[in-house]
Amino acid sequence: MSNIKTAISIEKPLFDEVDALAVEMEVSRSSVFSMAAREFIQQRKNRKLLESINDACDDASDSIETNVTVKMKSKHRQLVIDQW
Repeated sequence: MSNIKTAISIEKPLFDEVDALAVEMEVSRSSVFSMAAREFIQQRKNRKLLESINDACDDASDSIETNVTVKMKSKHRQLVIDQW
């Protein structure tokens, strides 16, 4: 996979944290930013999937199904939040 150089502007405290994390993990700052971007993109995909699942579940027709759906939404939401 080819790499592309880019310039970004971030606050100094955030830069310092990323720099310290890179040292701790023994990787480059670029690697830390790449990992963070991948994670952020995956989280957005997960949230979109969750929204699609929830939209499909919104067609619940009886009270038992509605109750199960509410519990599932809560559990799915917590799973997505915990991953981030």
